[in-house]
Amino acid sequence: MGDESKGDDLLKKAEKKINGWGIFGSKYEDAAELFDKAANQYKLAKAWDKAGNTYLKLAECHLKMDSKHEAASACVDAANCYKKINTADAIQCYDAAVSHFMEIGRLNMAARYCKEIGELYENDQNFEQAIAYLERAADLFQSEEVTTSANQCMQRVAQLAASLDQYPKATEIFESIAKVSMNNNLLKYSVKGLLLNAGICHLCKGDAVAIHNALERYQDLDPTFSGTREHKLLSDLASAFDEEDIDKFTTAVREFDSMTRLDPWKTSLLLKAKNTLKEKELEEDDLT
Repeated sequence: MGDESKGDDLLKKAEKKINGWGIFGSKYEDAAELFDKAANQYKLAKAWDKAGNTYLKLAECHLKMDSKHEAASACVDAANCYKKINTADAIQCYDAAVSHFMEIGRLNMAARYCKEIGELYENDQNFEQAIAYLERAADLFQSEEVTTSANQCMQRVAQLAASLDQYPKATEIFESIAKVSMNNNLLKYSVKGLLLNAGICHLCKGDAVAIHNALERYQDLDPTFSGTREHKLLSDLASAFDEEDIDKFTTAVREFDSMTRLDPWKTSLLLKAKNTLKEKELEEDDLT
């Protein structure tokens, strides 16, 4: 395992190299090698804060030598260390790496770490910032024609938007990805799930007319959709809204879940939709 005191010695030697005399490029190259070794010792010793700080010093060395790719990689290494102890510091380092990768045209790498930042914000329940970085990641992936990764990011954006009650945005994203996926033989299989997600978002708005209109659009988009369990669920739930029938809603969800397990996101939104239906039912009771 790593030796923290050995890391301290290597760090002192590296800093002495930088502050001493020497050929400009050579002293930074020598220091970079020592910083890298010191950071590795700290990392193996699980001294994450020291390791992160040392990787940042390594990044500075690479910038002095105009090696932005190596600087970006060092920032990523720093972020990976800070992630163990301090999310805010990790995000700052990933952000620096993104900037360096953008400057040298490594857009796929920039996208990858924008996605990483988005996921860290999501873990911290900061959904607005998570959405911003995941959207940026999707744009960068799309510019590199990495469509699958772009779609994955945007699907997560849609799910987070729905969690923030931004149903129109979520619906638009799910439907847009479904349309694009219909033209791709590898992605066609995912369309029914995307349309289910979009339909659930419509249900949360409690607009029965919009739900039925959506189901007609989905049939036009994918003629096979009407024969799926996903379509049956949405159709049954739409009928439950028409009839303001809580029991019918609950039964439809239970039957679907017994065949195809609902994930936590769908379960959460269906509960919101059910509560919306309950409110409609109570309004009717108040009027009678």
